[in-house]
Amino acid sequence: MGRFQDGPKVSELASTHWDAIVIGAGHNGLTAAAYLAKAGQRVLVLEARDRIGGACTIAEPFPGYKLGPCAYLAGLLHASVIDELQLEKRGFHWTPAIAGMFVPFLDGKSIQFWDDDQRCDDEIRRFAPEDLSGFQAMSKLKSRVRDKLRPTGPDDLWLDPFPTREKIETRLGDDPLAFKMLFEWSMSDMLDHFLTNDQLRYALLGQGVIGTNASPLDKGTAAVHFHHASGRMQGIPGQWGYVRGGMGMVSFLIADAAIESGVCIKTGVPVAEVVPGEYVQLECGTKIHSKTIVCNADPHVALKLLGGNVDSAWAKQVRRVPILGCTVKLNVALRELPNFKARPGVHENHHMGQINTPLNHEQWQKSFETMRKGELPEDIWTELYFQTAHDPSVAPEGRHTMSVFAQYVPYEFADGKSWDQMRETVKDRVMTTLSKYCSNIPEAVEQVQVLGPPDIEREVGLTGGHIFQGECMPEYLWEKRLSAATPMSGFYMCGAATHPGGSVIGVNGRNAASVILNAMKS
Repeated sequence: MGRFQDGPKVSELASTHWDAIVIGAGHNGLTAAAYLAKAGQRVLVLEARDRIGGACTIAEPFPGYKLGPCAYLAGLLHASVIDELQLEKRGFHWTPAIAGMFVPFLDGKSIQFWDDDQRCDDEIRRFAPEDLSGFQAMSKLKSRVRDKLRPTGPDDLWLDPFPTREKIETRLGDDPLAFKMLFEWSMSDMLDHFLTNDQLRYALLGQGVIGTNASPLDKGTAAVHFHHASGRMQGIPGQWGYVRGGMGMVSFLIADAAIESGVCIKTGVPVAEVVPGEYVQLECGTKIHSKTIVCNADPHVALKLLGGNVDSAWAKQVRRVPILGCTVKLNVALRELPNFKARPGVHENHHMGQINTPLNHEQWQKSFETMRKGELPEDIWTELYFQTAHDPSVAPEGRHTMSVFAQYVPYEFADGKSWDQMRETVKDRVMTTLSKYCSNIPEAVEQVQVLGPPDIEREVGLTGGHIFQGECMPEYLWEKRLSAATPMSGFYMCGAATHPGGSVIGVNGRNAASVILNAMKS
């Protein structure tokens, strides 16, 4: 599944006329290819690794367990891509995680932020009744900003190739809190504005720094939270959920759509050089010609491929965006689901959503500062997901998978130790954290795969191990994100470094194809 080493030989590819060559078979590259081919273009997709999907793929780190190296949940995949590429007809099945987010505390308290408004209100009324009205007001703020910037249909600013600050301001109108959330507030600022209960705020702080090299006390992190809450999967605002078979199915089904439209996908063929408007040269030395070259790899990889053919101003724009990852992904094989002391049981409602182990403000800041020094923090924030609670097909019968997304970890350790030397220590630090909340950890754990930033860089091809091809803070979003078109004639970008940003979205690739097709007409 996801492998395309067979098919035409490289020599045949070199002798074929291609209207467009896409470098990288991540989900956005495959999406761009599918749309270009649907428009009648002859498209070749080249992938360096032996499997398509990039960060959104399916691997088998342990026999019988199907897990992805990075992506684990779908919430921002664009409706246009789902509908226009007929993904549901091809087998795409998405289950909303209506259990929302569960947060246990070491004092035995816990809260579950249901995606059902009434159930969520009931939880907050029980946990922090003084903050119910504030929580509702915060939810309404996110809802109205979503409706103004990302309405259903063609007026969604994620479909705008260049959504300027002026356009955003016009859409928002007189809404000062919306401006604060999008451009000024830290996650802590936003929570402080609406909430007073300390534990309620601690429960939500991590939602402002997912995949972000920043503290939730840093300006701009409220916008990171909004970015992740702005989707409308299957028409449900802000909803995330599980893809049957694993997140990699998104890439595989988009590939099916691309192939049906005539796209040729070839894996195991690394590109060594790009001459815009002319050709790509493979590591084996073969040149494959095309006037249109589309890069799904991150922009730092693009700089290397372009070499002396790069525009200096564009290179400067690329380099201004931080791209150093600070997250670690643990793929875990379990005998049974974790038994949380705050709400005992090994197959409860909270296992159907996501679970966060919280940190307070001081712990967050110290953890962030420690990581920036190149050291492993004592306190690790974790976000947990259990695909098998919805879809047992991805593990052997009676067994479970756990995806652990944790931060902060350094890309490099200040004492000179490698990630291979520190991998067991990182694993133990995360498992020790979970054992404080779960009575059956580590006993329920069978096997663990630890992927730090250098591992993600090596195995997925993301520079710095940054899962979003660069930070998604306000100063790097909207019109400040890279455009699909570049100053290098015939060279385009289509990955997460382009608008609207990172996550499994697909519209980056769709937008790039639209820009390319318009350029071909002119």
